[in-house]
Amino acid sequence: MTTRDDSKEAFLERWSRVKQEAKDQPPPEKAPEKAVDPKAPPPELPPVDKLNIDSDFRGFFHPKVGEDVRRAALKKLFSDPRFNVMDGLDVYIDDYSKTEPIPPEMLAGLRQAQNILRWAKEDTEERERKEKELQAAAQPKLEPPAAQAAPGQATENVPDAASVAPSARSTDA
Repeated sequence: MTTRDDSKEAFLERWSRVKQEAKDQPPPEKAPEKAVDPKAPPPELPPVDKLNIDSDFRGFFHPKVGEDVRRAALKKLFSDPRFNVMDGLDVYIDDYSKTEPIPPEMLAGLRQAQNILRWAKEDTEERERKEKELQAAAQPKLEPPAAQAAPGQATENVPDAASVAPSARSTDA
């Protein structure tokens, strides 16, 4: 039975050994790349009109081949229908400058939305009006006190606290 430290050491030893072996091995050989000799004459190219998807286009990338010939060959290659498949994820490819009439069902929905907005505005205005009325009703009306009434005005008969208090006491006992 190995302890946790032994298994950790074994793992690290194994990792170190594998890294060292990889470092000691020579890298795998790649296929030799053909270096293009700039002094060499340009390759003989097939006519651009006769090119198809199976043609060899590598010769058109030689440094001595003219840019216009290279572009014509690439244009011929990419005009193949295999490269002209539309991606279904292109969401901005439609022509949005062409307008279509709104269907009647959608137009009716828009009219209903306008009615709802109008009703909401009317409800808001009515709610504001009611709030103003409540605020106006909540404010106490300022009347001059009875003692300061004008000489020609009649004062209300208001019982004083002393006359009301004894009757309240008599009912309590």
